[in-house]
Amino acid sequence: MIILLKDKVNEKQVTNLTNWLEHSGFQLHISKGAHQTIIGLIGDTSRVDMDLISSLDIVDRVQRIQEPFKSANRKFHEDDTVIDVGGVKIGGGHFQIIAGPCSVENREQIISVAQAVKRGGAGMLRGGAFKPRTSPYAFQGLHEKGLELLKEAKAATGLPIVTEIMEAAHLPLFEDVDVIQVGARNMQNFELLKELGQTRKTILLKRGLANTLEELLMSAEYIMAGGNNHVILCERGIRTFETYTRNTLDLSAVPVLRKLTHLPIVVDPSHGTGHAEYVPAMAMAATVAGADGLIIEVHNDPPHALCDGKQSLTPEQFEALAKRIEAVRPYAVR
Repeated sequence: MIILLKDKVNEKQVTNLTNWLEHSGFQLHISKGAHQTIIGLIGDTSRVDMDLISSLDIVDRVQRIQEPFKSANRKFHEDDTVIDVGGVKIGGGHFQIIAGPCSVENREQIISVAQAVKRGGAGMLRGGAFKPRTSPYAFQGLHEKGLELLKEAKAATGLPIVTEIMEAAHLPLFEDVDVIQVGARNMQNFELLKELGQTRKTILLKRGLANTLEELLMSAEYIMAGGNNHVILCERGIRTFETYTRNTLDLSAVPVLRKLTHLPIVVDPSHGTGHAEYVPAMAMAATVAGADGLIIEVHNDPPHALCDGKQSLTPEQFEALAKRIEAVRPYAVR
């Protein structure tokens, strides 16, 4: 349920209303826009007397929300959320490219790629330290050593770092990580999501291989229900019967999510297609569709990458693509 207040209301009356609602057992989500304040009620609202609240002088109208996700719902928070990651903003008109290798392999590789993507226009550095792989014999990442190398790359470039977590027990290792990524396989690892809700780290939440947009938003709700509103949603492709691409990149997710939620939305064309040659077209399409950012895999030697080299751009290709993205940004749908 949401309560929409009239413009230029008395602050004392607002305080009295919110105190009464809190004492009635509701968790409140208050959003102050340019012209209207919205109070979102989280809890069992079936016992709320809508007529009583509607009759209050400061209340414009009361509206029940049918969708199961509340905190992530745009009806709770009309304005786009802007997330600040160490001075790098994303959402609400702030566009960012997150770039780097699929996995951290060694010091020379991650630092050289970090320097290259920064020159090319990236605002954040991605790199996997813990790698979930289908085969138990594939490269699983450098783990703690990989995190240390990411921190070295950050020190060398100033780029905030984005890396994936596998389980809640690893959280102490992520203290110096700027953005914690929840991969597609963990999108519905609810115990992990609840633990991340207790942190104040920015969480980049990827859509699962076969999950609906509502399920993605409900996973975001798990994090936000714990008090952590710093969530970025990521469309990274879903599994279909198509075999010419690794996944099917669902770009319709961008305008649909834009309507449903206030959270920033980024697109991963690297995992979405699985082929470097298709990444530029889908990256530009995602930009024009209105995404708040992109995640692009970049490797200094893709043919010899230990993970996902087939979908990785070279630094030169990334720099050229970043210029093309900047050129199409004025045409983005918002």
